[in-house]
This record gives sequence, C-alpha cells and structure tokens, in this order.
Amino acid sequence: MISCIAIDDEPLALKQLAGYIKKTPFLNLVAMCHSVSEAKAVLETQSVDAIFTDIQMPDCSGMQFVKSLNPMPLVVFSTAYEEYAVEGFRIDAIDYLLKPYGYQDFQKAALKVKQYCDWRASASENAVPQKDDSIFIRANNKSMKVVFSDILYVEAMSEYIRIHFVNGSSVMTFMSLKLMADTLPDSQFMRIHRSYLIALQYIVDMHRNEVEISNGIKLPVSATYKEELQSFISSQSVGR
Repeated sequence: MISCIAIDDEPLALKQLAGYIKKTPFLNLVAMCHSVSEAKAVLETQSVDAIFTDIQMPDCSGMQFVKSLNPMPLVVFSTAYEEYAVEGFRIDAIDYLLKPYGYQDFQKAALKVKQYCDWRASASENAVPQKDDSIFIRANNKSMKVVFSDILYVEAMSEYIRIHFVNGSSVMTFMSLKLMADTLPDSQFMRIHRSYLIALQYIVDMHRNEVEISNGIKLPVSATYKEELQSFISSQSVGR
C-alpha cells in the first residue's frame, strides 16, 4: 500500500480528494489536512510515500510546502489554475490535476504514483551499490556493473533511462531519471534538466542555457537547475 496525505483548504474539494484516495485500492489515506500547517504536524510523526495537495492555500502554498520537504515524497498537485503546471513539473511532481476533475483523471495520476513506486522497488533490487564507485543495473536480461567514472550522462526516455558512457556506448534500463539521480553520488553527478543528468567531471563549457560535455556533446540546461550548475562551475574556477 502507498501511504499518502490529502491537503486542500476547501472542505468540499478535500472531501472529494479523500474519497478518491479511499476508492483506490493501492492507496492508504493517512490524513486529511485543511492546511499546510496540519500537514506539517502529520509529517513530524510519520512519513508518507505520496502527497496529493492543492497549490493555492492561505497559510502557505502547496508548492512552497513541497519544496521545503527533505526528502520529498511523490507529489500530485491539484489547482484551478493551469499556469501552475509548468512550475509543478519543474520540481518533479508526478502529475497535475486541473480542477474540476473526476475520478478517472485522479486514477490516471494515482497510477503514475504506483508506477513510480514499482520502478523504485524494482530499481532498488537492480541497482545495488558496490563500494563507492559503481552500481549494478538490470539491462539486456542480466545484471550489469556500471562504474561511475565511465558514465558521461544519463538521458530520460519515458519509462526507461539511457546511460551514455565516455567510450561512446550506451545502455538502457527500466528506471526513472529521478531514481537514478537519487542513486548516484551528488558529489559526482548533477541533474541539469528534466531529461538529463551529467557527470560533473566531464563538463567542458557552459554557455547560456546549454552545457558542453566531453565528446563534443551539448545538452540543454533548464532554468530550474541553471543556478546550481553555475555555482558548481564557479566553485571550480581559478583566477579572474
């Protein structure tokens, strides 16, 4: 069962959301929260796998609340304002429900949550750390050792990721990019885009919204990750 909380300052909307969660067999509703402060109180005593939350609320926006969580559970936003969708996806929300929505729309979002939880469980079995320099992944129906220093960048491809190596080869495995980012060491890898994760040691240059890595490969850098990448590059710079 996937444990979750529902957050919405509108009583009817919260009741509907909670009803949909209870109706979904693989979800377990831990708490109904009328505000972010209520949700914070719940999370102080127990952890949850997912959060279904409204965005616009009086005490604190759902977006701000989610950004403050570490680690961040899986998130599905709901709101009457479609313009919030882009920002929601920038912080790796699983899905976005536009009010008013019915159970069919909710079910699609819930299935995405379940799918990610299944990916995570599968990847945990198939991506086992070995010492501090490698992992094992499941690829081509066998376990394959991947050494961190051999990875050039990782690319999201729908339900799979493609790992590109320094020698020009690549391999695909059934895993999300977010999970791969969580698995690899932060000191060596950085997310630069919703679809890309790069090895820091192979950065050659950065210009505007693009980074060049070894082998002449240029990848886009999204606004969400640009500042962090620029800070890293600045920290490695010498002279004026």
